[in-house]
Amino acid sequence: MARVTFREERCKGCGLCVNACPKKLVHLDENRLNSQGHHPACVTEQDKCIGCAFCATMCPDCVITVER
Repeated sequence: MARVTFREERCKGCGLCVNACPKKLVHLDENRLNSQGHHPACVTEQDKCIGCAFCATMCPDCVITVER
């Protein structure tokens, strides 16, 4: 099972990772803001992640880490 982590304070909420996820597991957390005032990306269903790391590849700020 893959594990996805985000450095949420660096996330600018661009949504590139959301569009890159083939399983549609990544989303912007509309209930929270980081210190920069952006909705950070997150994954709520870690068990469904296939570990493809497309989200991490698309992130321009290297916010995402995928462990397999």
